[in-house]
Amino acid sequence: MSLKANLKLASRLLPYTSMVKQEWGFELSEESRVTNATVKYTDFLLATASGRIEGEKVPGKIATPFEKTKIAAYTLGAIAPCMRLFAFINKEIQALLDPNDSCHIYKKWIDHYCSQNFEAYAFRIEELLDTLSISMTGEELDVIEKVYHQSMRLEVDFFSSQPIIQEAVVPLSQTLDSASGGQVTIFCDFDLTCTTFDSSAILAEIAIITMQKDGSEIQLARMSSADLRSTWDALSTQYTEEFELCVESIALTEMVNSFSYGGLCKALEQFADFEKKANSRVVQSGVLKGLNQEDIKRAGQGLILQDGCKGFFQKIMKNENLTAAVHILSYCWCGDLIRSAFSSATGDLKALNVHSNELACDESITTGEIIKKLESPMEKLQAFNNILNERDKDCQQLTVYVGGSVGDLLCLLEADIGIVMGSSPTLRRLGEQFGVSFVPLFSGLVAKQREVAEVGSCNWKKLSGTLYTVSSWDEIHAFILGSCS
Repeated sequence: MSLKANLKLASRLLPYTSMVKQEWGFELSEESRVTNATVKYTDFLLATASGRIEGEKVPGKIATPFEKTKIAAYTLGAIAPCMRLFAFINKEIQALLDPNDSCHIYKKWIDHYCSQNFEAYAFRIEELLDTLSISMTGEELDVIEKVYHQSMRLEVDFFSSQPIIQEAVVPLSQTLDSASGGQVTIFCDFDLTCTTFDSSAILAEIAIITMQKDGSEIQLARMSSADLRSTWDALSTQYTEEFELCVESIALTEMVNSFSYGGLCKALEQFADFEKKANSRVVQSGVLKGLNQEDIKRAGQGLILQDGCKGFFQKIMKNENLTAAVHILSYCWCGDLIRSAFSSATGDLKALNVHSNELACDESITTGEIIKKLESPMEKLQAFNNILNERDKDCQQLTVYVGGSVGDLLCLLEADIGIVMGSSPTLRRLGEQFGVSFVPLFSGLVAKQREVAEVGSCNWKKLSGTLYTVSSWDEIHAFILGSCS
């Protein structure tokens, strides 16, 4: 593919001015045709097609077939995100529209980008890119990846830069007037909401792995590494079996026809008794005895959090235009583990409030006892309410709770906005048993935006019986703070 062909291909992706005017019926004013975001993308696209790629050495004259193939692959890598993003966004919009409404102002535009022809064109570009990439070196494939990501960022910036002519419900941070005292309080669970692994298993693993480091006198007073693992496996199995029995016991009750918060509270009392007994068995077993606090902190610092989690909390705590308080509410046995996990992300532990159980220590060595503070959904809710009661009631306040386990259900419903992270079948099953609705966050925001269009405003209400579901922290970031790009 020649340089001329590359430029021709790139030019086809530039604004469809004539199509917009002649076929879609839009009359664009002169000043609306070009924005900085548009210029940045088109300049990037044309530069890539010309062989001018940041950090990549390209001969002044692209002559050999190999050089032409390489630049063609780079060009397709810059074009493909545009095609795929346009198709994705318009399909999302199309699914929200009334199929019988032929008068929608953007119908022709949406239909074009949702058409089989456009999908075939996008697929052909990706297929051609895959074909040309076969002969690329690892370094050249890295360049294609870099170009692809840069193109996607520029496309996201293009959409983000479009003017909004009505009050918008996103990003949430811009709906709160911090100058007038507006504040958002963000509550979050820890295990499997922020983390990719359950913290109880991590603490048990620390005990097993580090046991050999102990002095002989301490070692004689403790179980062997094999016994520790065997004991922990037995505790885990018993916990899982009894948890499932609790769920099945609640599931046997009759499903309600409408949201019943009182019925849910009563049902979750079974989990309170279950969790307390499980924690008592852990203490009696001695599996958490003899851990060094420094080992726990190092494990926390190396803990893998879910993608986007650290970035979200970094932005929240450093955002000068948003008054926000962040509270972690967790069943975790050790607050130090949580604080260490976030220390590298926030850099300011004073802004991160951790509410959890703690491991009792004697001269930096755990005794095996748990200082119990949060062991049930009701105790989590009590902590949640205590924090809210300490806020300034004269200011505009909004609460967001992010969680993913059964223990979070009450707090999720009591918050103005409850966001369920991931897909916990048990949480959903119990919620639906008592009339809780689970709505994808995007769909919920569309409904809220329609509410704004119809009545001029929207309200987030606690105990509405509706929870919003997300699959990643990027969705939460976009909702509360705006684009992650």
